[in-house]
Amino acid sequence: MNEDYARKQLVKICGLLYERKLTVSAGGNMSVRLNENEILITPSGKNKGFLTEDDPIVLDMEGKVLDGLGKPSIETGMHLALYKANPDTKAIIHCHPLNCIALTMKRRIRTDLTPEGVLLLGDVPTIGYHTPGSQALADAVASHSKSRAILMERHGAVTQGKDLIDAYNRMEELEFQARLQMLVGRCRGLPKDEVARLSEM
Repeated sequence: MNEDYARKQLVKICGLLYERKLTVSAGGNMSVRLNENEILITPSGKNKGFLTEDDPIVLDMEGKVLDGLGKPSIETGMHLALYKANPDTKAIIHCHPLNCIALTMKRRIRTDLTPEGVLLLGDVPTIGYHTPGSQALADAVASHSKSRAILMERHGAVTQGKDLIDAYNRMEELEFQARLQMLVGRCRGLPKDEVARLSEM
């Protein structure tokens, strides 16, 4: 992917995430794969709603800084683990959506309440709490690398996609499903045969 285009897209998506309250303050981190050997990732400690195109940092697949003045996200290890596990993954978004986090402390998220949940997300695992930025967290996320979305107890959510818009759409849908579940409480999901039909689409 062209680096200039990737920077513009990354900053735009970060702005949308901030506007939609899917992340707040300096929380969260987002990245995009530039090629087989390089990624572009958001810097640590900066509000994602106010990033400029100069802020994201270029890293190699071992986490070495190739270009950029800031400090890469503390969750770099988590991003790299997913990219290494999934060659088709071109973008990763990690946010702190309020309803998603609330659900990790109450019960498991369901994605079978609407067709869109099944189509965009599939089954979404929740991993236990690990210190942000730790190798333990990166390893726990990597153990569910085939999932399109992953929740982390008391921490937030991760989505991956074929591009930034794909990953963004999954994050937006994930928070919608979490909010819907918080509103309706316990209820029946779609019939199992319909979930299977949607899953094959």
